[in-house]
Amino acid sequence: MTPEEQQSQSDREAMFALNTWAQSYFIKQMNETDEGRAIGLSYFHSRGFTDETIEKFGLGYCLDKSDMMTMAALNSGYKADFIEKCGLGNRRDNGTWYDRFRGRVMFPVHTLSGKVVAFGGRVLKKDDKTAKYVNSPESEIYHKSNELYGLYFAKQSIVKQDRCFLVEGYTDVISMHQAGITNVVASSGTSLTPGQI
Repeated sequence: MTPEEQQSQSDREAMFALNTWAQSYFIKQMNETDEGRAIGLSYFHSRGFTDETIEKFGLGYCLDKSDMMTMAALNSGYKADFIEKCGLGNRRDNGTWYDRFRGRVMFPVHTLSGKVVAFGGRVLKKDDKTAKYVNSPESEIYHKSNELYGLYFAKQSIVKQDRCFLVEGYTDVISMHQAGITNVVASSGTSLTPGQI
């Protein structure tokens, strides 16, 4: 490989490592903080998800604190550039950080091999100024038009049954998997693309 290709591969691996860390962070915040249990965990339970299903899909919660998650990532040794590229935190013009997903329940998006490639975050507060869902931005590792939510969990069932059901969103996939229909994926609100097909 050329030095550029080696650098690109190294950057991709660093971004996957950061996303893996972030997933663990969101799970911990949901299960080990009062806010996480009261808002995140109670939301998933209200949707009828069992603890086993919540664990299987790696669901979590980002605390409603301005830059707490970003600061934790920086303190854990992750580079600011990768935090921005993965879309976990953003910098304001004055240099201060804010967490992209603060105050949201978290849905990790996995590659076919099970790596966390992106996140979707759903806000639970009623606020007309806030988007209901916020997703990770396009990056070197995440191309929305090529990803299907739940494919990692559905692939064996799809092959076995030679059939795939396509639904709209994260909770649709999770609900159907929990009900025993596991050959299900979602395009996550985007139009179906040739890459997804």
